[in-house]
Amino acid sequence: MVVRQHHLRAPETKLKFDGSYRVNPPDIDVYAAPQDSGTPPRALYLHVPFCLHRCGYCDFTLVAGQDDLVPAYLQALTNELDQLDDSYEVDTIFIGGGTPTHLSVEQLERLAGILFGRFTLSSGGEFSVEANPDGLSDDVMKTLVGIGVNRLSLGVQSFDEEILRTLERQHTPDEADDVIHRAIGTFPQVSLDLIFGVPGQTIDSWTTTLAAARLFPIKHVSTYGLTFEKGTDFYRRLQRGHIHATPDDLERDMYAAAMAQLGSSGIPQYEISNFAQPGSECRHNMVYWQAREYFAFGPGAARYVNGVRSTNARNVTRWINCWLKQEAALQEVEQLSAEEKIREAIFLGLRLVEGISIDSFRDRFGSNVADIARASAAQHLDGGLLEIADSHLRLTLEGRFMADTVIADFL
Repeated sequence: MVVRQHHLRAPETKLKFDGSYRVNPPDIDVYAAPQDSGTPPRALYLHVPFCLHRCGYCDFTLVAGQDDLVPAYLQALTNELDQLDDSYEVDTIFIGGGTPTHLSVEQLERLAGILFGRFTLSSGGEFSVEANPDGLSDDVMKTLVGIGVNRLSLGVQSFDEEILRTLERQHTPDEADDVIHRAIGTFPQVSLDLIFGVPGQTIDSWTTTLAAARLFPIKHVSTYGLTFEKGTDFYRRLQRGHIHATPDDLERDMYAAAMAQLGSSGIPQYEISNFAQPGSECRHNMVYWQAREYFAFGPGAARYVNGVRSTNARNVTRWINCWLKQEAALQEVEQLSAEEKIREAIFLGLRLVEGISIDSFRDRFGSNVADIARASAAQHLDGGLLEIADSHLRLTLEGRFMADTVIADFL
Protein backbone atom coordinates (compact mmCIF):
# COMPACT_ATOMS: atom_id res chain seq x y z
CA MET A 1 0.00 0.00 0.00
CA VAL A 2 2.59 2.54 1.09
CA VAL A 3 5.96 3.00 -0.62
CA ARG A 4 8.78 2.43 1.83
CA GLN A 5 11.78 4.71 1.41
CA HIS A 6 15.05 2.78 1.40
CA HIS A 7 18.35 4.56 1.44
CA LEU A 8 19.25 5.31 -2.12
CA ARG A 9 21.87 3.18 -0.66
CA ALA A 10 31.22 0.34 -13.92
CA PRO A 11 34.04 -0.73 -13.28
CA GLU A 12 36.50 1.88 -12.20
CA THR A 13 38.83 2.31 -15.16
CA LYS A 14 42.03 2.31 -13.12
CA LEU A 15 41.02 -0.65 -10.97
CA LYS A 16 40.49 -4.34 -11.51
CA PHE A 17 36.80 -5.24 -11.79
CA ASP A 18 35.17 -8.42 -10.58
CA GLY A 19 33.23 -9.41 -13.69
CA SER A 20 30.73 -11.55 -11.82
CA TYR A 21 28.77 -8.43 -11.00
CA ARG A 22 26.19 -7.07 -13.43
CA VAL A 23 27.51 -3.85 -14.90
CA ASN A 24 26.37 -2.22 -18.12
CA PRO A 25 28.04 -0.46 -19.83
CA PRO A 26 31.44 -1.80 -18.71
CA ASP A 27 33.61 1.30 -19.21
CA ILE A 28 32.09 3.83 -16.84
CA ASP A 29 34.27 5.33 -14.13
CA VAL A 30 31.83 5.94 -11.27
CA TYR A 31 34.49 7.79 -9.28
CA ALA A 32 35.32 10.28 -12.03
CA ALA A 33 35.01 13.99 -11.40
CA PRO A 34 31.41 15.15 -11.93
CA GLN A 35 30.96 16.54 -15.44
CA ASP A 36 27.28 16.48 -16.39
CA SER A 37 26.26 19.88 -15.08
CA GLY A 38 29.68 21.11 -14.08
CA THR A 39 28.46 21.17 -10.46
CA PRO A 40 29.40 18.28 -8.16
CA PRO A 41 26.71 16.68 -5.99
CA ARG A 42 26.02 18.51 -2.76
CA ALA A 43 24.96 15.45 -0.76
CA LEU A 44 26.85 12.47 0.66
CA TYR A 45 25.62 9.12 1.97
CA LEU A 46 27.91 6.74 3.86
CA HIS A 47 26.88 3.21 4.86
CA VAL A 48 28.02 1.57 8.10
CA PRO A 49 26.94 -2.09 7.96
CA PHE A 50 27.40 -3.18 11.59
CA CYS A 51 24.63 -4.15 14.03
CA LEU A 52 24.36 -5.94 17.33
CA HIS A 53 21.49 -8.02 15.93
CA ARG A 54 19.65 -8.41 12.61
CA CYS A 55 15.93 -7.89 13.10
CA GLY A 56 13.72 -10.38 11.29
CA TYR A 57 12.17 -7.80 8.95
CA CYS A 58 15.40 -6.06 7.95
CA ASP A 59 16.80 -6.43 4.42
CA PHE A 60 19.41 -3.68 4.61
CA THR A 61 23.08 -4.38 3.96
CA LEU A 62 24.54 -5.33 7.34
CA VAL A 63 26.39 -7.90 9.40
CA ALA A 64 25.62 -8.70 13.04
CA GLY A 65 28.05 -10.05 15.58
CA GLN A 66 31.06 -9.45 13.36
CA ASP A 67 32.66 -6.43 15.00
CA ASP A 68 36.07 -7.90 14.22
CA LEU A 69 35.51 -6.66 10.64
CA VAL A 70 35.30 -2.99 11.66
CA PRO A 71 39.06 -2.18 11.25
CA ALA A 72 39.08 -3.79 7.80
CA TYR A 73 35.87 -1.93 6.89
CA LEU A 74 37.43 1.41 7.85
CA GLN A 75 40.50 0.69 5.73
CA ALA A 76 38.34 -0.43 2.80
CA LEU A 77 36.28 2.74 3.12
CA THR A 78 39.48 4.78 3.08
CA ASN A 79 40.54 3.03 -0.12
CA GLU A 80 37.17 3.64 -1.78
CA LEU A 81 37.16 7.35 -0.98
CA ASP A 82 40.74 7.60 -2.22
CA GLN A 83 39.43 6.92 -5.73
CA LEU A 84 38.05 10.45 -5.79
CA ASP A 85 40.40 12.78 -7.62
CA ASP A 86 39.31 15.86 -5.67
CA SER A 87 37.80 17.06 -2.40
CA TYR A 88 34.23 18.32 -2.23
CA GLU A 89 31.99 20.52 -0.13
CA VAL A 90 28.49 19.15 0.52
CA ASP A 91 25.36 20.54 2.12
CA THR A 92 24.14 17.27 3.61
CA ILE A 93 25.79 14.18 5.05
CA PHE A 94 23.81 11.09 6.03
CA ILE A 95 25.45 8.14 7.77
CA GLY A 96 23.12 5.14 7.74
CA GLY A 97 23.27 1.42 8.30
CA GLY A 98 23.24 -0.97 9.91
CA THR A 99 23.66 0.91 13.14
CA PRO A 100 26.40 3.53 12.82
CA THR A 101 26.33 4.12 16.58
CA HIS A 102 27.23 0.47 17.14
CA LEU A 103 30.81 1.59 16.45
CA SER A 104 32.96 2.54 19.43
CA VAL A 105 33.82 6.15 20.19
CA GLU A 106 37.30 5.63 18.75
CA GLN A 107 35.92 4.01 15.59
CA LEU A 108 33.40 6.82 15.10
CA GLU A 109 36.20 9.37 15.37
CA ARG A 110 38.25 7.47 12.81
CA LEU A 111 35.22 7.24 10.52
CA ALA A 112 34.85 11.02 10.73
CA GLY A 113 38.53 11.47 9.93
CA ILE A 114 38.16 9.32 6.81
CA LEU A 115 35.05 11.20 5.74
CA PHE A 116 36.44 14.67 6.28
CA GLY A 117 39.64 13.73 4.49
CA ARG A 118 37.64 14.09 1.26
CA PHE A 119 34.58 16.16 2.17
CA THR A 120 33.68 19.29 4.08
CA LEU A 121 30.23 20.27 5.29
CA SER A 122 29.05 23.71 4.25
CA SER A 123 28.13 26.30 6.84
CA GLY A 124 24.62 25.49 8.05
CA GLY A 125 24.78 22.04 6.50
CA GLU A 126 22.80 19.05 7.75
CA PHE A 127 24.71 16.09 9.21
CA SER A 128 22.44 13.13 10.05
CA VAL A 129 23.30 9.83 11.70
CA GLU A 130 21.01 6.85 12.24
CA ALA A 131 20.95 5.27 15.68
CA ASN A 132 19.10 2.67 17.72
CA PRO A 133 18.08 3.38 21.32
CA ASP A 134 19.98 0.37 22.68
CA GLY A 135 23.58 1.19 23.50
CA LEU A 136 23.29 4.89 22.70
CA SER A 137 25.37 6.20 25.59
CA ASP A 138 26.10 9.80 26.51
CA ASP A 139 29.72 9.24 25.40
CA VAL A 140 28.58 8.21 21.93
CA MET A 141 26.23 11.20 21.69
CA LYS A 142 29.01 13.53 22.81
CA THR A 143 31.31 12.04 20.18
CA LEU A 144 28.69 12.54 17.46
CA VAL A 145 28.28 16.18 18.43
CA GLY A 146 32.06 16.54 18.44
CA ILE A 147 32.34 15.38 14.80
CA GLY A 148 29.59 17.79 13.73
CA VAL A 149 26.39 15.70 13.78
CA ASN A 150 23.36 17.96 14.17
CA ARG A 151 20.53 15.56 13.33
CA LEU A 152 19.86 12.16 14.91
CA SER A 153 17.46 9.65 13.36
CA LEU A 154 16.31 7.21 16.05
CA GLY A 155 14.93 3.78 15.14
CA VAL A 156 12.36 3.59 17.92
CA GLN A 157 9.76 1.72 15.77
CA SER A 158 7.20 1.36 18.57
CA PHE A 159 6.38 2.28 22.16
CA ASP A 160 4.49 -1.01 22.62
CA GLU A 161 6.64 -3.63 24.34
CA GLU A 162 4.88 -6.55 22.64
CA ILE A 163 5.34 -5.02 19.20
CA LEU A 164 9.01 -4.38 19.93
CA ARG A 165 9.41 -8.06 20.79
CA THR A 166 7.68 -9.07 17.56
CA LEU A 167 10.06 -6.80 15.62
CA GLU A 168 12.97 -8.32 17.54
CA ARG A 169 14.14 -4.92 18.73
CA GLN A 170 16.67 -4.86 21.55
CA HIS A 171 15.26 -1.93 23.54
CA THR A 172 12.20 -1.42 25.72
CA PRO A 173 9.73 1.50 25.61
CA ASP A 174 11.26 2.90 28.81
CA GLU A 175 14.76 2.75 27.33
CA ALA A 176 13.53 4.51 24.18
CA ASP A 177 11.91 7.20 26.33
CA ASP A 178 15.17 7.78 28.20
CA VAL A 179 17.28 7.95 25.04
CA ILE A 180 14.88 10.35 23.31
CA HIS A 181 14.97 12.74 26.27
CA ARG A 182 18.77 12.67 26.30
CA ALA A 183 19.00 13.06 22.52
CA ILE A 184 16.65 16.06 22.51
CA GLY A 185 18.96 17.74 25.01
CA THR A 186 21.99 17.00 22.85
CA PHE A 187 21.09 17.47 19.16
CA PRO A 188 19.35 20.39 17.42
CA GLN A 189 17.20 17.93 15.45
CA VAL A 190 15.91 14.50 16.46
CA SER A 191 13.74 12.34 14.21
CA LEU A 192 11.83 9.20 15.20
CA ASP A 193 11.26 6.16 12.95
CA LEU A 194 8.04 4.23 13.62
CA ILE A 195 6.64 1.06 11.96
CA PHE A 196 3.00 0.11 11.44
CA GLY A 197 1.38 -2.96 9.94
CA VAL A 198 3.29 -5.29 12.27
CA PRO A 199 1.80 -8.80 12.70
CA GLY A 200 -0.51 -8.70 15.68
CA GLN A 201 -0.50 -4.91 15.90
CA THR A 202 -3.91 -3.32 16.56
CA ILE A 203 -5.08 0.15 15.65
CA ASP A 204 -5.11 0.98 19.39
CA SER A 205 -1.49 -0.11 19.75
CA TRP A 206 -0.47 2.05 16.79
CA THR A 207 -2.37 5.15 17.89
CA THR A 208 -0.88 4.76 21.37
CA THR A 209 2.60 4.75 19.81
CA LEU A 210 1.72 7.87 17.81
CA ALA A 211 0.43 9.55 20.96
CA ALA A 212 3.63 8.66 22.83
CA ALA A 213 5.75 10.15 20.04
CA ARG A 214 3.69 13.35 20.11
CA LEU A 215 4.56 13.90 23.78
CA PHE A 216 8.14 14.74 22.82
CA PRO A 217 9.17 18.08 21.27
CA ILE A 218 10.02 16.24 18.05
CA LYS A 219 9.94 18.06 14.72
CA HIS A 220 10.31 15.06 12.39
CA VAL A 221 8.73 11.59 12.33
CA SER A 222 9.03 8.82 9.71
CA THR A 223 6.34 6.13 9.57
CA TYR A 224 6.88 3.00 7.49
CA GLY A 225 4.43 0.26 6.60
CA LEU A 226 6.11 -3.07 7.34
CA THR A 227 7.15 -4.92 4.20
CA PHE A 228 8.05 -8.60 3.95
CA GLU A 229 11.23 -8.50 1.85
CA LYS A 230 12.35 -11.70 0.16
CA GLY A 231 15.32 -13.20 1.96
CA THR A 232 14.36 -11.93 5.41
CA ASP A 233 13.30 -14.14 8.30
CA PHE A 234 9.90 -12.43 8.34
CA TYR A 235 9.38 -13.34 4.68
CA ARG A 236 10.19 -16.99 5.36
CA ARG A 237 7.86 -17.06 8.35
CA LEU A 238 5.11 -15.46 6.28
CA GLN A 239 5.50 -18.09 3.56
CA ARG A 240 5.23 -20.87 6.17
CA GLY A 241 2.16 -19.33 7.76
CA HIS A 242 3.90 -18.66 11.07
CA ILE A 243 3.04 -14.97 10.91
CA HIS A 244 0.38 -13.10 8.97
CA ALA A 245 0.41 -9.79 7.12
CA THR A 246 -1.81 -7.00 8.41
CA PRO A 247 -5.08 -6.77 6.44
CA ASP A 248 -5.06 -3.98 3.87
CA ASP A 249 -7.98 -2.12 5.45
CA LEU A 250 -6.30 -2.10 8.87
CA GLU A 251 -3.00 -0.94 7.39
CA ARG A 252 -4.86 1.83 5.59
CA ASP A 253 -6.48 2.91 8.86
CA MET A 254 -3.05 3.00 10.53
CA TYR A 255 -1.61 5.16 7.76
CA ALA A 256 -4.61 7.49 7.97
CA ALA A 257 -4.17 7.73 11.74
CA ALA A 258 -0.55 8.83 11.28
CA MET A 259 -1.63 11.53 8.84
CA ALA A 260 -4.34 12.79 11.17
CA GLN A 261 -2.55 12.61 14.52
CA LEU A 262 0.82 13.94 13.43
CA GLY A 263 -0.79 16.62 11.27
CA SER A 264 -2.92 17.83 14.16
CA SER A 265 0.25 18.06 16.28
CA GLY A 266 1.86 20.53 13.89
CA ILE A 267 3.92 17.88 12.10
CA PRO A 268 2.29 17.71 8.66
CA GLN A 269 3.08 15.08 6.07
CA TYR A 270 5.54 16.25 3.43
CA GLU A 271 6.39 12.89 1.81
CA ILE A 272 4.77 9.46 1.57
CA SER A 273 6.47 8.22 4.76
CA ASN A 274 7.63 11.45 6.41
CA PHE A 275 6.18 14.20 8.58
CA ALA A 276 7.88 17.39 9.77
CA GLN A 277 7.33 20.85 11.09
CA PRO A 278 7.86 23.31 8.22
CA GLY A 279 11.60 23.90 7.91
CA SER A 280 12.52 20.61 9.61
CA GLU A 281 12.22 18.33 6.57
CA CYS A 282 15.18 16.00 6.04
CA ARG A 283 17.29 17.97 3.59
CA HIS A 284 19.35 14.95 2.61
CA ASN A 285 16.36 12.83 1.64
CA MET A 286 14.94 15.77 -0.31
CA VAL A 287 17.94 15.36 -2.61
CA TYR A 288 16.68 11.86 -3.46
CA TRP A 289 13.07 12.87 -3.96
CA GLN A 290 14.07 15.79 -6.18
CA ALA A 291 16.19 13.39 -8.29
CA ARG A 292 19.36 15.35 -7.69
CA GLU A 293 22.81 13.75 -7.72
CA TYR A 294 24.67 12.51 -4.62
CA PHE A 295 27.82 10.72 -3.55
CA ALA A 296 27.63 7.40 -1.69
CA PHE A 297 30.19 5.00 -0.23
CA GLY A 298 30.28 1.75 1.71
CA PRO A 299 28.77 -1.71 1.11
CA GLY A 300 25.36 -1.60 -0.56
CA ALA A 301 25.51 2.17 -1.01
CA ALA A 302 23.91 3.56 -4.17
CA ARG A 303 25.24 6.77 -5.76
CA TYR A 304 24.04 9.02 -8.56
CA VAL A 305 26.82 11.01 -10.22
CA ASN A 306 27.27 12.17 -13.84
CA GLY A 307 23.86 10.77 -14.75
CA VAL A 308 25.00 7.30 -13.68
CA ARG A 309 23.40 5.25 -10.93
CA SER A 310 25.74 2.68 -9.41
CA THR A 311 25.35 0.36 -6.45
CA ASN A 312 28.16 -1.14 -4.40
CA ALA A 313 28.27 -4.85 -3.61
CA ARG A 314 25.76 -5.72 -0.88
CA ASN A 315 27.87 -8.57 0.47
CA VAL A 316 29.83 -6.84 3.23
CA THR A 317 32.83 -9.17 3.35
CA ARG A 318 33.11 -9.15 -0.44
CA TRP A 319 33.01 -5.35 -0.51
CA ILE A 320 35.71 -5.21 2.18
CA ASN A 321 37.95 -7.80 0.53
CA CYS A 322 37.70 -6.13 -2.87
CA TRP A 323 38.63 -2.70 -1.58
CA LEU A 324 41.46 -4.02 0.59
CA LYS A 325 42.93 -5.23 -2.72
CA GLN A 326 42.11 -1.96 -4.50
CA GLU A 327 39.42 -3.67 -6.58
CA ALA A 328 36.15 -1.88 -7.31
CA ALA A 329 33.30 -3.58 -5.45
CA LEU A 330 30.33 -2.75 -7.66
CA GLN A 331 27.13 -4.67 -8.14
CA GLU A 332 25.18 -2.63 -10.65
CA VAL A 333 25.82 0.36 -12.90
CA GLU A 334 23.29 2.10 -15.11
CA GLN A 335 23.75 5.08 -17.41
CA LEU A 336 20.37 6.82 -17.41
CA SER A 337 18.98 7.96 -20.74
CA ALA A 338 17.23 11.32 -21.03
CA GLU A 339 13.84 9.58 -20.86
CA GLU A 340 14.88 7.50 -17.85
CA LYS A 341 15.96 10.65 -16.00
CA ILE A 342 12.57 12.20 -16.68
CA ARG A 343 10.59 9.17 -15.57
CA GLU A 344 12.71 8.76 -12.45
CA ALA A 345 12.21 12.41 -11.53
CA ILE A 346 8.44 11.83 -11.72
CA PHE A 347 8.65 8.53 -9.81
CA LEU A 348 10.54 10.22 -6.98
CA GLY A 349 8.86 13.62 -7.09
CA LEU A 350 5.36 12.20 -6.70
CA ARG A 351 6.41 10.91 -3.29
CA LEU A 352 6.34 14.53 -2.08
CA VAL A 353 3.02 15.83 -0.83
CA GLU A 354 3.54 19.08 -2.73
CA GLY A 355 4.19 17.03 -5.85
CA ILE A 356 6.12 18.19 -8.91
CA SER A 357 6.28 21.81 -10.01
CA ILE A 358 5.08 21.87 -13.61
CA ASP A 359 7.14 24.97 -14.44
CA SER A 360 10.34 23.74 -12.77
CA PHE A 361 9.99 20.36 -14.45
CA ARG A 362 9.60 21.99 -17.86
CA ASP A 363 12.64 24.21 -17.24
CA ARG A 364 14.73 21.24 -16.16
CA PHE A 365 13.69 18.64 -18.73
CA GLY A 366 12.01 20.58 -21.53
CA SER A 367 8.84 18.48 -21.16
CA ASN A 368 5.42 18.82 -19.61
CA VAL A 369 5.21 16.42 -16.69
CA ALA A 370 1.60 15.50 -17.50
CA ASP A 371 2.65 14.47 -21.02
CA ILE A 372 4.90 11.70 -19.71
CA ALA A 373 2.98 8.42 -19.60
CA ARG A 374 0.02 10.49 -20.80
CA ALA A 375 -2.51 7.65 -20.64
CA SER A 376 -1.62 6.75 -17.05
CA ALA A 377 -1.60 10.37 -15.97
CA ALA A 378 -5.00 10.98 -17.54
CA GLN A 379 -6.39 7.82 -15.95
CA HIS A 380 -5.27 8.81 -12.46
CA LEU A 381 -6.32 12.44 -12.89
CA ASP A 382 -9.80 11.28 -13.94
CA GLY A 383 -9.86 8.66 -11.18
CA GLY A 384 -9.06 11.18 -8.46
CA LEU A 385 -5.67 9.76 -7.46
CA LEU A 386 -3.73 12.63 -9.07
CA GLU A 387 -4.51 16.32 -9.29
CA ILE A 388 -3.00 19.51 -10.64
CA ALA A 389 -3.08 22.19 -7.96
CA ASP A 390 -0.95 25.26 -7.31
CA SER A 391 0.91 24.53 -10.58
CA HIS A 392 1.98 21.13 -9.25
CA LEU A 393 1.14 17.59 -10.28
CA ARG A 394 0.60 15.67 -7.07
CA LEU A 395 -1.10 12.74 -5.43
CA THR A 396 -4.46 13.45 -3.89
CA LEU A 397 -5.10 12.35 -0.33
CA GLU A 398 -6.72 9.20 -1.71
CA GLY A 399 -3.78 8.81 -4.09
CA ARG A 400 -1.35 8.57 -1.19
CA PHE A 401 -3.04 5.34 -0.14
CA MET A 402 -2.44 3.99 -3.65
CA ALA A 403 1.02 5.49 -4.13
CA ASP A 404 2.67 2.23 -5.22
CA THR A 405 0.23 1.75 -8.08
CA VAL A 406 0.13 5.34 -9.27
CA ILE A 407 3.86 6.02 -9.15
CA ALA A 408 4.80 2.72 -10.81
CA ASP A 409 2.72 3.66 -13.84
CA PHE A 410 5.22 6.40 -14.70
CA LEU A 411 8.17 4.01 -15.00
